[in-house]
Amino acid sequence: MKNLLIIGAGRSATALIQYILGQAKLHNFYVTVSDADIALARNKVNDHTHGRGIWLDASKPNDRREIIARHDVVVSLLPPQMHLEVAMDCIALGKHMVTASYVSKQVFRLGDEARQRALVFMNEIGLDPGIDHMSAMQRIHMIKGMGGKITSFYSYTGGLVAPESDDNPWHYKFSWNPRNVVLAGQGTAQFLEDGKLKYIPYRRLFRQYRLVDIPDMGQWEVYANRDSLLYREAYGLQNIRTLFRGTIRHRGFCDAWNALVRIGLTDATFPIVNSDQLTYHDLMEAFLGISQHVGSVKDRMAKMIEVDPEGDVMQKLEWLGLFSKKRIKVKDATPALILENLLLEKWALGPQDKDMVIMQHVFEYELQRKKKKLTSTLVMKGNDSADTAMSRLVGLPLGIFVKLLMLGKISTTGVNIPTMPEVYEPVLAELEDYGVSFVEQEE
Repeated sequence: MKNLLIIGAGRSATALIQYILGQAKLHNFYVTVSDADIALARNKVNDHTHGRGIWLDASKPNDRREIIARHDVVVSLLPPQMHLEVAMDCIALGKHMVTASYVSKQVFRLGDEARQRALVFMNEIGLDPGIDHMSAMQRIHMIKGMGGKITSFYSYTGGLVAPESDDNPWHYKFSWNPRNVVLAGQGTAQFLEDGKLKYIPYRRLFRQYRLVDIPDMGQWEVYANRDSLLYREAYGLQNIRTLFRGTIRHRGFCDAWNALVRIGLTDATFPIVNSDQLTYHDLMEAFLGISQHVGSVKDRMAKMIEVDPEGDVMQKLEWLGLFSKKRIKVKDATPALILENLLLEKWALGPQDKDMVIMQHVFEYELQRKKKKLTSTLVMKGNDSADTAMSRLVGLPLGIFVKLLMLGKISTTGVNIPTMPEVYEPVLAELEDYGVSFVEQEE
């Protein structure tokens, strides 16, 4: 296998492209980076002798299939809803496929067909999901190998801003897809606690957070992330009593984000007609609906969402400019799109800003009739807004796996996530060369 196609050259592609171009020179691969923005694709390749940037509108089936047909392995960095079309093309054309995204039910159903054709469809091999799976499974297998019985497993990850670049009251800046941040948590979060199923619907998700201690980093908020129950079988933890996966945020974030949810600003289901004719103040007044309260829009909003008008939550909303007379820039936009565009201005990483990723696993287990606890923590900072920790921790696992696949070192076919030793051992070992290592604490 010599020809690699990367579809998508956006924010999370940089580290992957740089890594795989370096490997291409060593192993005589050829790398094609495709994007609807050809200048972006060419810029990422930067005239490398083993790569090229090309134009591709991935929503056009004929163009997409023609390009896929010329390659051995396809990495899809497209929005998640487009992976299925690429996966079906890869099945039809006999090509391997790799993504960092969650496996959808539709892609999962292609597993038998992929196995029959001896194709590798590896998913969830970025940061979260990705490094979380691999580092967790390495330790789960280690504990089981010692004869331990795991009773509880907690796993938390956050893409954050480094303390030295933290200069806004939300203590947050974008280091990954802004759309995903705005829509995070929509649906019902599910997890297992002390042998009982727990469900948190979206309207309560950011109210019911827990506090966790990160060594040398203080206390952070964690809200439940999606369906933790999916990983009981994947991790071989069918009899576990507590299984919780969560997203890390700075203290104070969840209460303020909960206010945005209660107002209705994260709703992506309806357009606001002529939204570009409104100010943010007009929008807030519209969201008050039938209000019995008197006073300013800010005061009435505080009463509606039941927070102190001079408190921390309202200060965060005011800092965003939600009560300003500034005009909204997008036409006929959903509330979620209006919020996303506003946050893109307010939460942008400055050129020299550093992002930070925190990941922590906590394993509680029994060994030789004694209760034990293992805490495993990763903290990594970026160098600047171009070379982010997020881009590295999404792109490097992808790149390392793709290299192994193209060198014929991966034998597991079908639709999978990286929970098997033949994947996680070499990927985690090489990641350590790039400073990706966990600090362990035993109790």
